[in-house]
Amino acid sequence: MEMTSPIAIILLNESGRETAARIQSAYPEALIHGLAGRTEETDLTFTQTAAHLQELFRAGTPIVSICAAAILIRCLAPVLRNKNVEPPVIAVADDGSNIVPLLGGHHGANGLAREIAAKLDAHAAITTASDIHFSIALDAPPADLALANPQDVKEFMARLLSGEKIRLEGTHDWLSASNLPFAENGTLTIGVTHKAEDGNGGKLLYHPKTLALGVGCERNTPPIDLIELVKDTLSTAELSPLSIGAVCSIDLKSDEPAVHAVAAHFGLQARFFTVAELPAETPRLATPSDIVFKEVGCYGVSEGAALAAAGPDGKLIIPKGKSQRATCAVAQSPAPIDTGKTGRMQGKLSVIGIGPGQEPWRTPEASRLIEEATDLVAYGLYLDLLGQSIDGKTRHDFGLGEEEKRVRAALDLAAKGKNVALISSGDIGIYAMATLVFELIDREEKPDWNRLEIEVAPGISALQAAAARAGAPLGHDFCTISLSDLLTPWEVIEKRIKAAAEGDFVISFYNPVSMKRRTQLHAARRILLQHRPAETPVSISRNLGRETENVSFVTLSDLDPEMIDMLTLVTVGSSESRLTTTNSDTKSWVYTPRGYSGKSADKQAKTGTEK
Repeated sequence: MEMTSPIAIILLNESGRETAARIQSAYPEALIHGLAGRTEETDLTFTQTAAHLQELFRAGTPIVSICAAAILIRCLAPVLRNKNVEPPVIAVADDGSNIVPLLGGHHGANGLAREIAAKLDAHAAITTASDIHFSIALDAPPADLALANPQDVKEFMARLLSGEKIRLEGTHDWLSASNLPFAENGTLTIGVTHKAEDGNGGKLLYHPKTLALGVGCERNTPPIDLIELVKDTLSTAELSPLSIGAVCSIDLKSDEPAVHAVAAHFGLQARFFTVAELPAETPRLATPSDIVFKEVGCYGVSEGAALAAAGPDGKLIIPKGKSQRATCAVAQSPAPIDTGKTGRMQGKLSVIGIGPGQEPWRTPEASRLIEEATDLVAYGLYLDLLGQSIDGKTRHDFGLGEEEKRVRAALDLAAKGKNVALISSGDIGIYAMATLVFELIDREEKPDWNRLEIEVAPGISALQAAAARAGAPLGHDFCTISLSDLLTPWEVIEKRIKAAAEGDFVISFYNPVSMKRRTQLHAARRILLQHRPAETPVSISRNLGRETENVSFVTLSDLDPEMIDMLTLVTVGSSESRLTTTNSDTKSWVYTPRGYSGKSADKQAKTGTEK
C-alpha cells in the first residue's frame, strides 16, 4: 500500500536485525533507525527511544518497530491526542512471526500490517471490528472516494454491528468487494454520488473523484476571485467539492497563482494541457470562442481542459461560466480521475546544495526537496554521496566540465512537467550551478523555462565546513576567491587578491590548484606575504565531510602549494588571526578575533575606574 512518507523501521536490538532487513528489502525507501549502543550499521541512530518515537509520531511518519507492543504503548502514550490524524504504528515480533497494528488502523496500519505479513509469511493480528467482520474500514475509503460525514461513522458502525442492514445508493468496487450486509430494505444507507447532500448516523455519503474542473483567467487574477467563481458554480449546480478529482488549465497558465490556489483549495495539484492537446476537444465544446483561439491557440480553455481531464467518455455538465476576469467549467468522467495521468504538473526545479558530503551536514529542506523530486541532475559523484535516499528516482549523471549541459538538461526536464533536483555539493549558490540557472533563463528567455517553479536550497559551503573544522577563522571580515582562470582572466583574479591582501581580509581560496594549473597559489602566497606577517596561520582542509577528511595548519611562509590538490580549500588568516591549542596542546585551532574580549576588558577597566 502507498504511504504518504517513508516507513521508519525501528530496531532496538540486534536480535531483530534479520526481520528489519527483510522489511526494508520489501520497502526499499524505508530507513532502519537503530538504538545507539544496542545496534550497529543502521541508516539512522538514536539514543532516547521514547523521544525518538514521539518525534516520528508527531511528524506523521509510519512506524514499524521490531519490539514488544508494550514498548510502543508506553513510549507513545504521552502524545496520543487525535485518532483521526495518527500515523500507522505497528509492532513486529523479533522473528517476524506476528505483525500487530497498534495505532492508525484506519489510516493505513491495518493494510500495511497485512501487506508486511504477506511478505514475511507471518500473521497480521488485526483487531478492528469492521475489518474483521466486513473486510472494510468505512472511515478509510480509497483515494478516489471521499467520505463526506466521518463524524457519523461511529454511530453507523454501532448500528451495523447490532445487525442492521445497508441499502446501497450508487456503486463503487471498494464497497462491492466488502462483506457488508447490503439489502434493498436496509435501514442504513450508503450513498455514492457527486451531488452535495447531508448525511447522518444512518447514512454515510461518499463522493467519487469523477469531476474535472477546468479554469482560465487573466494574468495576475486575484486567487480569491477564481476561488469564489468556482465555489459559486459548484453550489449552484449542487455538486460536492469533494468530488473534484482534477483542477486543470492550459499550460500557458502553469505559473498562474490563481490556478494553483484553486487546486490547493481542493487539496489537489493543478494539472495542465498543452496548446497542442486542447484543440482535440473542440467538437465537444459548448461555447467555442474565436477570440480565445486568437489569444492562446485553442477555442476554449476551461471547457477544453475539463473535457481533456474527464477523458474521451466524459461529458461536459457545466459549460463555461464567467466572472470579470476568470472562467470555469465542469466535466464528469465515468470513472474516478487518475490525476497522475491527467495532463502534467507545473514543472519544478529545485536548485540544491547538499553540503560537503555527509548527511548530518545536509539541511532538512534539501532532503525534503530531494525526496519530492522525480529526477536528479548532477555530477555523478554528488548523486553517489546521497546513497539510498535516491533509490527509485531517475538519475541524470554528467561529468566534470559539463556544467551548462547539466543545467540545460535540468531546465528542459522541468519544462516537461517533472519535479527536478539540480544538485551540487557545498552551497549551490557559491561557485556552483545556481548562477548558471538564472543566467541561462535570463539570456535565452524560453517561455517554458520562465513558467517553472524554482526553489533554491542552501547547503553548508566548503567555506563554512572548513572554518568549523579549523575553529573560527571567519570571526571577522573575510572573502572568497577562486583561483581558477578557466572563466576569469588571471589579471582579474590577481587584482582581487591584491585588494583582499591590502584590506586585510581572511581569504578562502577555492580551486587553489588543478592537474594543469599549478602557479596561481604560488603567486597568491607571494602577494599576501607583502601585506601580512609570515607567521599568519593557514588552514588546509581536504575532503571535508568524508572518511578521508584532513585539516592541517601551516604558517603563510611555510605554505607549499605543491602539497595542495584540487580537493582542498585553503584559508589564509588576516594579520589578526591566531593559532591556539587545547587538549594539552594536542589539538590546534585558528581564530580571528573581532574585539569582543577587548570591549569587555575596556568596560571592566572603565567600571573599576568609576568605582
